[in-house]
Amino acid sequence: MADTAKPKKKREMLTSFSIIFILLAIVALITVMLNGKTYSINGEEGAVTAATLSDFLMSPVRGFADAIDVCLFVMVLGGFLGIVNKTNAIADGIAVLVKKMGGNELKLIPILMALFALGGTTYGMCEETVGFYALLSATMMTAGFDSLTGAMIVLLGAGVGCLGSTVNPFAVGAAGAALDGVGIKGDQTIFIGLGLVLLAVTNILAVFFVLQYAKRVKADPSRTLMSATETENAKAQYGAAAEAGDPVLTGKQKGVLVLFAMAFVIMIISFIPWEDLGIDWFNPGFDPDGHSWSSFLTGVPLGWWYFQEATTWFLLLAIIIGIVGGLTEHEIVDEFMAGAGDMMSVVMVIALARGVSVLMAATGLDMFVLSTASNALAGTSGVVFSVGSYLLYFLLSFLIPSTSGMAGVSMPIMGPLAQQLGFNPSVMVMTFCAASGVVNLITPTSGAIMGGLALSRIEYSTWVKFCTKIIAVMSVFCIIVLTIAFMVL
Repeated sequence: MADTAKPKKKREMLTSFSIIFILLAIVALITVMLNGKTYSINGEEGAVTAATLSDFLMSPVRGFADAIDVCLFVMVLGGFLGIVNKTNAIADGIAVLVKKMGGNELKLIPILMALFALGGTTYGMCEETVGFYALLSATMMTAGFDSLTGAMIVLLGAGVGCLGSTVNPFAVGAAGAALDGVGIKGDQTIFIGLGLVLLAVTNILAVFFVLQYAKRVKADPSRTLMSATETENAKAQYGAAAEAGDPVLTGKQKGVLVLFAMAFVIMIISFIPWEDLGIDWFNPGFDPDGHSWSSFLTGVPLGWWYFQEATTWFLLLAIIIGIVGGLTEHEIVDEFMAGAGDMMSVVMVIALARGVSVLMAATGLDMFVLSTASNALAGTSGVVFSVGSYLLYFLLSFLIPSTSGMAGVSMPIMGPLAQQLGFNPSVMVMTFCAASGVVNLITPTSGAIMGGLALSRIEYSTWVKFCTKIIAVMSVFCIIVLTIAFMVL
């Protein structure tokens, strides 16, 4: 059926780089205005120092240094995808999958979002999702949706999982450890129970919004939120899968797809903190030196991996897939380098975004905001304390996107404050998870968001246009659930 939809007008929007630079400049100006303002954190005095011109100019470079593990992972992942794409296995495999779905592609959305949510709630799946944006964008475009639909599935799916963290070591784990550090024992039952409630509520909301949008675009492509420029860029990048026609997978392509799937399965398994779940199959006895049967490849057991180990894994699989796919040595090298080069814009966005939090930490602005807000919440009622705590973490999460970093600096303050006022500190942990989880669906200081959107060829302003309503609705439901928890638990 011919597409008779009226083409959307092209519109010029600020790039992700400009948006983050503006935010960086605003943060620098705030530090100048607050220069000399003092704060007290657990008895330790400090003061905001004005960012100098050199601080401002150097923060992107320092952000790159701070995020080097993630940046290198993304570059190698790009090379990996470049080799996979050269075999045409992904494009042909997606076409075969969509054909087998027989018009029931909508069923994929809640299933995939549930899987990403599972990754988020268990091991904090975030930067690890970057590789899925390209795959899901291509899949959704082939199914008759748009690239934005694919980005929604990944970002919202993993995002609500982190929001409703149960055993996520970077959120619940880090916050619980911070509480232990000040002599307060966290309640694991509350972490898991309240986390599951938050996860269930927000996942239902997210799936509803994505399905409504997907149905609308499927029925009328002109109703996409993407501009004509974004649509053209997405088609240029991922249109091959949509135009694959009626392909048949070769034996080599099937082998590539098996290895491709195995690459991500092993990555997911390797990031889940099995020792926190009481499972020692990958590392019997939880040997801290990594002497385990599963450490032969990287020297680190599965379950203890981080970005250096994951980077090594994808580099190895890229070479193996190139050989299985029948590529020559020159083709493997050329496609890897080209794929890594395609990721440079994503890498630079991640580095620039990290520069904002680096500048805040260097000037003491993050500690000043936290100290001022916690003092304002002292002595308030349960409802006011719940709403105020959520809003505090909502604000701080824009400025400090690292959940583990946020937990480390804030929980020794907010946990004892909740206990002094007669509230359960464990609920404060979930307030932190919920607020930071919602913000990390939209904050421009998150390298995962900005990098993922760049891969899907989506401008940040387009994502904000879609996500604003979801953020508002999710926040209301989270505040209701958390207020009840503060009053009851």
